Amino acid sequence: MVRLDFLLRVGVLLLLAALIFAANPNFGKIGNLVNIVRQASIIYLLGIGMTLVIIVGGIDLSNGAVLALSSCIFALAVVNGVPIPAAMLIAIGIGILCGLANGALVVYGKIPPFIATFAMMFIARGLAYFFMHSSSIQGFDDTFRFIGTGSLLGIPILILWAGLFFALFQFLMGNTSFGINVYAIGGNVESSRLAGIRIGATTILVYALNGFLSAFAGLLFTARLNNAEPVIGGSFPLDTIAAVIIGGTSLFGGEGTLAGTFIGVLILATLLNGMNLLGIPSLWQALVTGVLILIMIALQTYTKNIGWKRAFLRG
Repeated sequence: MVRLDFLLRVGVLLLLAALIFAANPNFGKIGNLVNIVRQASIIYLLGIGMTLVIIVGGIDLSNGAVLALSSCIFALAVVNGVPIPAAMLIAIGIGILCGLANGALVVYGKIPPFIATFAMMFIARGLAYFFMHSSSIQGFDDTFRFIGTGSLLGIPILILWAGLFFALFQFLMGNTSFGINVYAIGGNVESSRLAGIRIGATTILVYALNGFLSAFAGLLFTARLNNAEPVIGGSFPLDTIAAVIIGGTSLFGGEGTLAGTFIGVLILATLLNGMNLLGIPSLWQALVTGVLILIMIALQTYTKNIGWKRAFLRG
């Protein structure tokens, strides 16, 4: 079932790319294809964290604001004389703290994840505006900017970051008790409790990892744009959730893959790139994206039904 579900999404991606290429051959140029993957890389880092959060049965509306806050804290630390490595660690620490706060609100405060992270979105964004006084900071050291704009062996470093974190978290989710516990909790909380899984600790750790990825993505975004300001990342939560859903992760928890999220991110990035090449207005872009999400959810439901029917026939 999972294999069919994944292959269907790959098929959608290839069909979409073929249609766009037929309408505008410039889509197929190597530079454009590399640009699509590079632009998708930061969303994919956020998507990794969002995938874990949704698998465990949660949601996060604050990742864009946490990204912005971490970016701003980093920039302020740098302009106040803090060495860049230390400033980066401070920014990542801020992201982890926000993630821990989200997890604590959900686990100990018994606040629904939607509400807890919605509140954190405003808190983090408000703090970013407060510390920055609604201004921006530009012009960072080239050494720092390399992590967002450089290349290694001809491959944009943003793509390498995405590949590295995919490998790390794929191992974490597929080869450790933590990953098994995350899927178990999202599938059935009560059964997980009876099995002795530390539900609270695991959930908080998931949100902390999500905060870490949000902060790190903020650093990459800052390095790429050479700019830090409170307004950045406003659309990232919905973009990330859309990519994760398109990638096949169930909003009900307990089901999803990082590879699926990668395909989901690529589908969204390819669609947006193609619509820009074809000169489609932004109003229609939003409509097309919404329709695509509905189609992918329908595909997910269809493949699930096929799996149940096959299981029934085998029984």
